[in-house]
Amino acid sequence: MRILHIISTLNPAAGGPIEGVRTLFSYADEGYIGEAVTSDPPDAPYLQNLPYPVHALGPVRATFAYNKRLLPWLRDNIHRFDGVIVNGLWQYNGLAAMLAVRGRKPYMVFSHGMLDPYFKRRYRLKHLKKVLYWYPVEYWVLRSAYRVLFTTDTEERLAQESFAFWKWRPQVVPYGIRAPQTDPAKDIATFLELVPQVRGKRFLIYLSRVHPKKGCDLLLQAFADLSATDPDLQLVMAGPDETGWVPELNAIAERAGCADRVHWPGILRGPAKWGAFRAAEAFILPSHQENFGIAVAEALAAGLPVLLSDKVNIGDMLADQGCTLIEADTLEGTRRLLERWIAMDPGDRLKMSEQAAECFRSRFDMLETAQTIMALFRQAHLEGRGR
Repeated sequence: MRILHIISTLNPAAGGPIEGVRTLFSYADEGYIGEAVTSDPPDAPYLQNLPYPVHALGPVRATFAYNKRLLPWLRDNIHRFDGVIVNGLWQYNGLAAMLAVRGRKPYMVFSHGMLDPYFKRRYRLKHLKKVLYWYPVEYWVLRSAYRVLFTTDTEERLAQESFAFWKWRPQVVPYGIRAPQTDPAKDIATFLELVPQVRGKRFLIYLSRVHPKKGCDLLLQAFADLSATDPDLQLVMAGPDETGWVPELNAIAERAGCADRVHWPGILRGPAKWGAFRAAEAFILPSHQENFGIAVAEALAAGLPVLLSDKVNIGDMLADQGCTLIEADTLEGTRRLLERWIAMDPGDRLKMSEQAAECFRSRFDMLETAQTIMALFRQAHLEGRGR
């Protein structure tokens, strides 16, 4: 089945949705033949030598990512595909898909957490702008879609709280990653070349964007507050610094006298990323809002216990799996996560690792996602749905 993904960028630095698309495209042998159309510049280095077609129509810098090339391209090419997936909301991509695709082929929208009411509470001015876009455009994009895809029951439920009027056909689909195919020892060696300071030491890994939404300040403050209770424990803060926040965050550790135990390697990809997961004691994410958290699934794939805030939606799926600790997305809650981990018996930590690996195998292999999406498009064609 040939499926087109419309997504603004395939830049890996942009986060989990990009990794999800790339993973889905790796299942060509299972029948998931993917192509992507993006607003990236054609010469972007991250688009070179990819094993699947990417139609880069950018660069684009307009409001709502308006791309005058997208609608004509879709109208000329939609006949080649069995279905279309729009990744994300609040951009021209959805409107272009609705105008070009509706009535010709079924399309679905992957919300990727962009209907979470957290944004309504946290960014009120931005939400007002979204309201102005919602009623004339985004409401109809979602209403016209064959399905609106969510990754957890919690995400699907919360999405109903963002706007007074909504109507769509929801579908909760399994989500995750493809299990790592690399050699663990080589992965760890690659990671330690980048962060040699943690060689032979115990450490926790944070791996996500360095952004206020992710609770990085809570994590640094909690680690600083508790650093004396476990002087051997290190913290690796891996991810892109989108707002230039790292110096301010690192100052928290400096004031507590533990800056030499906090490490900032930037973005980790490929073997280095898997090496970080394989070498760490646990993964920690005290986020204020997290639709799914692809890094959580990656940590589980590496057999890593996960320490999460109660605003990471995937947590509801893990609460009874024996592989996670969950606390509130507050400074007190983040301290409690660290306190519970530090106080835990090594044997109990080992059991959590074993449960993490089993949880991934049973619930978060991305192959099931690919199969579910293909099944939905087959169903749409049987129903004669071009919308």
